[in-house]
Amino acid sequence: MGLKSFIWIRLRIWKYKLLSSLSITQGAFIIHQPILLNGEGKVTVGNEVHIGVVRSPYYYNGYGYIEARTVESSIAIGNNVHINNNCSIVSEKSKIIIEDDVLIGYNCHIYDSDFHELNSYNRLLSQGKTAPVRIRKNVFIGNNVTVLKGVEIGENAVIGSNTVVSSNVPANTVVVGNPMKMISKLDFFEKNNGS
Repeated sequence: MGLKSFIWIRLRIWKYKLLSSLSITQGAFIIHQPILLNGEGKVTVGNEVHIGVVRSPYYYNGYGYIEARTVESSIAIGNNVHINNNCSIVSEKSKIIIEDDVLIGYNCHIYDSDFHELNSYNRLLSQGKTAPVRIRKNVFIGNNVTVLKGVEIGENAVIGSNTVVSSNVPANTVVVGNPMKMISKLDFFEKNNGS
């Protein structure tokens, strides 16, 4: 990376830090791309949690967005997690847990809420339903994936690019698509763990 690029990114990181309204309650990110932290809730971060990737889309013009919107909201990110550029993680009134060794592609979205009621008369007046999200250890989430409220993704699962995850994903499986479907089982994890 050249000097101009380095200065540009550092200035953007500084700008988004100034614009953030939320302080991390425990831990710190290793920041490669700007991140905007908003809300009134709680965010905890483990060791070696990286935000942004230099040689990846959206590096110069995107930013990470993490919001624990209300005092009831919490986002917990484990150790050795890598989150690519332009991702958003938003907790409305519940919690989002990302366990250790998770890899998340660029332009991904993780939400624990519908954010608005489906009933058209209440849509602007009240919040939608919320439910916790849990991403277990060693999950690989591809690019442009959306993870919706109430979902648990099992250990070692692989989520293909452009998938909308609207229901639980079993451990050691590969899922793709919208609607999401399982395309294979990763049985080598069971063999390796059994020896």
